[in-house]
Amino acid sequence: MAYWRDQPETSALACRLKTRAPLAHALADLYDSGHKSASNISAMYEALDWSDDNCPRSPRFNDVYRSRSGGLQQAQTVFLNGCHLPQQWQNRRQFSILETGFGLGLNFLLTWSAWAADAQRCDTLHFVSIEAYPVAPEDIVRSVQSCLASAKDTAAAHLLQQAEQLAQQWQHLHAGIQTFALAAGRVQLTLAVGEVQPMLAQLDCVADAVYLDGFNPRLNPQMWSPATIAAVRLRCRPGTVLATYSAAANVRNALKNAGFSVRRRPGLPPKWHRLEACLE
Repeated sequence: MAYWRDQPETSALACRLKTRAPLAHALADLYDSGHKSASNISAMYEALDWSDDNCPRSPRFNDVYRSRSGGLQQAQTVFLNGCHLPQQWQNRRQFSILETGFGLGLNFLLTWSAWAADAQRCDTLHFVSIEAYPVAPEDIVRSVQSCLASAKDTAAAHLLQQAEQLAQQWQHLHAGIQTFALAAGRVQLTLAVGEVQPMLAQLDCVADAVYLDGFNPRLNPQMWSPATIAAVRLRCRPGTVLATYSAAANVRNALKNAGFSVRRRPGLPPKWHRLEACLE
């Protein structure tokens, strides 16, 4: 099960009530605060570039959010298959997954979908993910719509409903750590909004599986650094499985140095290889 340190919260309304200001002034202040809060949330969202064929790209990292083979196929082949899911969670009380880059949420949504479809699923699924630059809720929905439009498997259409449910809760996003309860509370998404290493230090979870994900290591080296992978290792237990699309030598070496046994596996085109690992 995943746990996290409580984050300090303040109540602007409670602070104003303590000042015993006239009601009109208090309401005006509350409106201004709400307006600024909404503006801050909007400013938090990362801008995306959508190509004519609906492929999302990050201007910040000059990289695409998903494989040219398709986001759903990448999530299934690299991460679920790479972590031996759903077999790993079957007949267990709970199962925890740690992900280093939430992005547009396809890995989470497909994992949730696989869990829901599995008659032998664990009682509770905890998905803990880190994202320094969260996208807008409408981009999460658009991403799924574009994947479904090009996907051969139309049975995945229920993913859109899940994306819409997630987008509704996404409206309350803030910096730091927050938890969204989905599927009547049986699926818990803990999202840590911030840079990967500080967020890993704040999380206090024991992961059964790790999705090591992020933009290209050449363009986002911090996400794949030995320090980041060492911090990921601290959130694992012996036997934790890990999967990633990157088979770069520096990533393999960092995983080995952190105590993982690493195997190269056939990659999803256009990549030749991907990695599967297990903490010894």
